[in-house]
Amino acid sequence: MTDAPAPRPRPGSELRAGHADRDAVAERLREAAGDGRIDLEELEERLERAFAAKTYGELESLVADLPGRGTEGLAPEAREPLVLRTVAGEIRQTGHWVVPERITAKNTLGQIVIDFTRAECPHREVRLEIDAGMGEVRIIVPRGWSVRTEGLSSGLGSVRNRATEPPVPGMPVLRISGGAKAGTIVVRHPYRWPGRRSGD
Repeated sequence: MTDAPAPRPRPGSELRAGHADRDAVAERLREAAGDGRIDLEELEERLERAFAAKTYGELESLVADLPGRGTEGLAPEAREPLVLRTVAGEIRQTGHWVVPERITAKNTLGQIVIDFTRAECPHREVRLEIDAGMGEVRIIVPRGWSVRTEGLSSGLGSVRNRATEPPVPGMPVLRISGGAKAGTIVVRHPYRWPGRRSGD
């Protein structure tokens, strides 16, 4: 009698997972704990394994016994970045939108507004690269987010980061790089009082 062949891995399970995939599984595990499906000790153990996972197969094993989909639909690591580019016009990325891991904003003479206030951000870190030229780039981030400017240059322009409230642990980190040759870059929180649009 011959031994039965070892089961073959599910197609795609050996693909490498990325930060977005690990974050999505971690969110499902937290929801399962909130529903009482797993206890806090098991949640901690599974979260540790999720953030250390290298493949989709490793992630799938952590949610295989939970209702709902497995790892199907998780965002791949190599997502296309959001590219916002204008010469002399206006671009407003506002309202509800899903934030990718990388955003590029290039503005020659016009204005670009990137409003994260109502956006859905599944990532722990988001990288925003700015080339303001002679225009303006305005960024609105929710209170609790951490904003880190990394090598921003101003040239003849100005860079003002007003989003300086203490960050909340577990909230996204926005890393901003690039610069303004002769333009303006402003980072701030939403206004506290009604009657003004967050992009104003």
